[in-house]
This record gives sequence, C-alpha cells and structure tokens, in this order.
Amino acid sequence: MTEILRFPGSGPPSADVHEQRFAVSFDYPVVFTRDVFALENRQLLDILDRRREGRRHRVAVCIDSGVAAAQPALVSRIKAYFHAHQASIELAGAPEIVPGGEACKEDWTAVKELMVAFGNLHLDRQSFVLVIGGGSVLDMVGFATALVHRGLRLVRLPTTVLAQNDAGVGVKNGMNEHGVKNFLGTFAPPFAVIDDFTFLATLPHEHWLGGVAEAFKVAIIKDRAFFEFLAREAAAIRGRHLGAMEELIRRAAVLHLEHIAGNGDPFELGTARPLDFGHWSAHKLEAMSGFRISHGFAVGAGVALDSFYAAQKGLLTSVELERILGAISTCGLRLWFPEMDERNASGERVLLAGLEEFREHLGGRLTITLPDGIGSKLEVHHLDIGDLEDGFSLLRAREERAQSARTVG
Repeated sequence: MTEILRFPGSGPPSADVHEQRFAVSFDYPVVFTRDVFALENRQLLDILDRRREGRRHRVAVCIDSGVAAAQPALVSRIKAYFHAHQASIELAGAPEIVPGGEACKEDWTAVKELMVAFGNLHLDRQSFVLVIGGGSVLDMVGFATALVHRGLRLVRLPTTVLAQNDAGVGVKNGMNEHGVKNFLGTFAPPFAVIDDFTFLATLPHEHWLGGVAEAFKVAIIKDRAFFEFLAREAAAIRGRHLGAMEELIRRAAVLHLEHIAGNGDPFELGTARPLDFGHWSAHKLEAMSGFRISHGFAVGAGVALDSFYAAQKGLLTSVELERILGAISTCGLRLWFPEMDERNASGERVLLAGLEEFREHLGGRLTITLPDGIGSKLEVHHLDIGDLEDGFSLLRAREERAQSARTVG
C-alpha cells in the first residue's frame, strides 16, 4: 500500500511524502523426530519439498566439528541418505566440517570461507543449506547463509538442548564483535527446523545442562505449569533422563515459537525483549570470562539474579524465590560465578556495565523483564543497584553451599 501524505509546515508546499507499507508473511515447520538420517525416515525429504516445487533439491551440508567428532559415522550416513533418495535430493558437495563452540562466532575467516564455498558450489536462492550443530554454529552458518544472494534456504538441525529449545527455532543469527555478544547479525527466519532427539545421547554434560536455563527462563515468565514440571523433574534432568529432557525441549521450543509469532514484534523493533529475561547479566558474564562460561550457564546465573531482584521488589514471594533457586541448583546449573564479583579500578562491579550494553543493543530506554509471580512478567526501566548488591552476596553463599554439597555427595 502506498499513501501520499502532506505535512503542513514541514517543507515546501509542493513537497509530498510517499509512505510505503507492505506485509511479508513467514512460516516454517519445527519438527520433533528421531534418527532423521535413517533411510526410511522421510522427514527431511518432506521438509525440503514442502512447497511442492516438483524438482530435485540441491543441498549443501555444514556440520559442527564437535558433532562430527562425537558421531564419526555421521558423514557417511548423510551421504548414504542422499544416495538412497537421489531422485529427490542432491548433495551439492562433500559435507563441510566447520569449527564449533562460541569461538566460531568471532571467526570472520570461517564466515568468508563458507560464503566462498557456497559460491563455488553455485548455490542459488532456491538451494538449501542444512546446518547440523550447536547454537554457535547455527548462528555462524546462518549468518553466512543470510548474506549469500541475500539469503539461501536454511534448514537448521540443532544438536544441543539450548539449540533445540531456543536458539535453533527462532528468527535470528548473530556474531560476536566489539567485545559484545551478538553485536552483529541478521533477522533471517529458517526454511525449517528439525529437532532430532538422537543427537542428545552423545552431548557432553555441559551442553545437556546449558539449555535447561532457557527452559527456566521462559517458564518463569510465561508458564507456571511448565515451571512446576521443571522443579519436579530437576533431579531427573540432571541425571540425563531422556524422556524428561525431550518433554522439556518440546515445551520450551513451543513457548519460544508462540512468543515470536504472537507478541507483535518478531523482529524486535521495540525496546522490550521478554525472552531475554536474565540475559543482561548473562551476556556480559560470558564476555567477561572470555566465553569460558557458556551461554546456558551464564543465563542460569542471570535468571537467578533477576529473580532475586524481583523478590526484593515484591514481585515474587520468598517461597517462590526459594523454589526457583532450588530448582535451578538441583538441575546442576550454577547460581553464581567468581567473575560476578570483579570490579574495575574505580571499585564498580564490572558486570553492571551489562545494563548499558543491553540497553544499547535493544535501543531506546532500558527495558528489563522480571517475573511477576511465577508464570507472569512485568517490564521495568530501572534496577536498584543496592538491591542487586544484596543478590550477589546471597547467590554467592548459596552457590558455595551447593558446591560443598555436591563435593560431599
């Protein structure tokens, strides 16, 4: 829709303003399955041909180096799958093993090499990139994919808990730069997402637990029943109970998807970002540690800190706060890290700089989401530093007791 608008007093009488308006609809399936590369499993075939274009689809495959190491037969299984279904799909080139972990989000060489590789394969805007790996690899490959021809068709196959229940199902990708988490990035919805639960079996324990923090985040501000599930199953989740983890992933992923579709701001044009509850401190904590502290574990501590602050302000009862901290700790996440006590030459707590970095990233005035009772949320525009200081002390003491208990256990 185009309108011709005239604004009296804003310019010469003859000046016209043409206001352009249009809407673009996005849709993509998120599939929960097992063993997607079993020859009889048609999920991938159906997803690639979901627009019924009636042609043979070309696919470039990128695999997280950590996943490739944990599953040595994966490349040969992928090749066998494409060979068995060669009438419908074509492997554009040998699967590309790409570096994994947070470091890949700071490696411009990897992004450039991928873009060159996609060019050498003569991928076009109807070609597919299938990326298999954790959230960092999904971000890095997704960023490269979004730039080539202004966007190839991206199919994400997330392999960690955090990627399957949060990072892999959304509409963003990001790269770290300027000492800031996700300083660069694009909004680029995927063509499809496949959560294959068989990849969970070989996860290192850190990646098993890391995504649990994102489940707590979304449950505490959106779904009390889901929080009750997490609290009840906390020990089972820590003990790698597959059924409990699959339920956690499904429920958290759907809550994230419903928020993206239903909050009226999928591309985050406003200043509020509820799904970043607990993240202002988490992003800063990651950077302060040189990304030694993983995103999931940093979010666990960030959710604990903001939950304490909410209790200080009367938004959570002491009983609710105790249940949140107890469940987070029982799952095996940490409530505090030594970096949270670091101070600069002026004696200021370094972590608090994360508030301004968070505001700058969102734009506009500072907007922080806090729980307003378990299952609801409230947005505030100021945090009382004195109350936060009390939180640092309490969480440090709680974590020290928890660590002692784990050692004795």
